[in-house]
Amino acid sequence: MRELMAYRELYQATLQKWGEEAQYDQIVEECAELIATIQHLRRGRVGEDAVADELADVYLMVGQLVYMLGEDRVAAAILRKVSCLQGHLATP
Repeated sequence: MRELMAYRELYQATLQKWGEEAQYDQIVEECAELIATIQHLRRGRVGEDAVADELADVYLMVGQLVYMLGEDRVAAAILRKVSCLQGHLATP
C-alpha cells in the first residue's frame, strides 16, 4: 500500500479542489469505465493497453479512497480479507 499512498499530496489537492462527493462519483465512473473496457477486451475490440490505462485511473482513485477512509482502516480490512481468502484456499 506504500506505493499507492505515494500520491498523498495529489489526493489532498483533488479533495480541496473538487470535494469529497465528487471523488466518490469519480471512482464510480472510473470503475465503470474499467468494467466496460474489460468487456471490450474479451470481445477483441480493444487491446491490453486500453485496460492498463483504465486500470491506472482506478488505481489512482483507489488511492484517493484509501486516503479518504484512512490507511489503517483499509489495511485492517485487507488483513481480514486475506485471512478469509487463505481459509478458502485451504479448504479442499
